[in-house]
Amino acid sequence: MSRRYWLQAAKRNTRIRPGWPIGPHHLPVHMAHIGQWYHAMSDLTRLSILEFLSQRERCVSELQQILGASQSTVSYHLKVLRESGLVREHREGRRKYFGLRPDTLEYMSQFPQVIGPGKHVGTCPLTCCR
Repeated sequence: MSRRYWLQAAKRNTRIRPGWPIGPHHLPVHMAHIGQWYHAMSDLTRLSILEFLSQRERCVSELQQILGASQSTVSYHLKVLRESGLVREHREGRRKYFGLRPDTLEYMSQFPQVIGPGKHVGTCPLTCCR
């Protein structure tokens, strides 16, 4: 199955929230979330947005001024970050403010530790790994 299929399945499945999947062997849907996190961080503009949001919550017009990008470009990148679960938003009057979701960033930082060499010794269902 393609990556697109699993990302669409992850969006449709309301039980799955952004964050770290539970259990040693992740379902492809959970892996789609992990792929979504890293895809969202693969663009330099989105990395810049995350850096500025680490300082404080900001609205689109502030990010537009800082980045020197168009409003539609900033909104698109914020949409990608929001859908991946890295950014949250709330409305104050006519403006939407965006901030980081520290729980998802914490889960992201744990992922490389989970997939390290020898981390799953004895948990693989294949007989060749035991």
